[in-house]
Amino acid sequence: MAVIQALRTALFYFIFIGQTVIVAIVIGTIALIGGRTPASWALAKFWCRSTLAYLRALTGVKTKVSGLENIPEGGCIIAAKHQSDWDVFAIFPHTGRPAYIVKKELMRIPFFGWAARSLDCIEVDRRKGAEAIPLMMAQAHAAVERGCRIVIFPEGTRKAPLSPADYRQGIVRLYMELGVPVVPVALNSGLFWGRNSAVIWPGTAEAKFLPAIEPGLASNVFMERLKKAIETDSDQLILEADENGLSRPVDPEMRRKLDALRQSYQNA
Repeated sequence: MAVIQALRTALFYFIFIGQTVIVAIVIGTIALIGGRTPASWALAKFWCRSTLAYLRALTGVKTKVSGLENIPEGGCIIAAKHQSDWDVFAIFPHTGRPAYIVKKELMRIPFFGWAARSLDCIEVDRRKGAEAIPLMMAQAHAAVERGCRIVIFPEGTRKAPLSPADYRQGIVRLYMELGVPVVPVALNSGLFWGRNSAVIWPGTAEAKFLPAIEPGLASNVFMERLKKAIETDSDQLILEADENGLSRPVDPEMRRKLDALRQSYQNA
């Protein structure tokens, strides 16, 4: 089973990487000539949806997205848990005109970086720490004025399922300065397509848009509500997937975490 799944994963990566290069070159070229265009957005949505289709056909990973009714009209911030590359593809098609906050290194890649800028991506130089915040804010304000919804992964990087939460201050600054609702997004994708995983395992990866947090809260109150919403619902999605049966191997440490989490819910 593992060998077959590894071969299916390798085939997926071959097609995925090849298509990504082609799409980046096309959108990047369009960006150099015409800037932001409807054609670029159409290609980006095709890239996301086709990637999810290849993922299902070749590796057995299904996609389920719920709670779309919780996305408000107009400007907002979408703050998602981040466990997998799947998160980007699953969230993108449902956010209208998204402006993803991405690390600066990605924006320096030829064609890919040009394409990302034409798709309203906001760059942040994590090496500068707090000094990077003002530039990020300026780009975020401009994106909101263009009608974008800001998409951010508050922990800044992919984390393994049930890893300790590590939320950065960038989401708080965005919330305080932009004055728009924040929609938390819980997910369990890391169970199937983990960070730097050599094997992608079959199952149903889920993303759940949760009720929006209204603007105007104190920073500490906002952060507490955001973390509680994302972490609680992500844990529940992970437990439900485990109860339905996981095809991936579960090492003793992961099993211990799952059992402890399940016990905590039973004792609550």
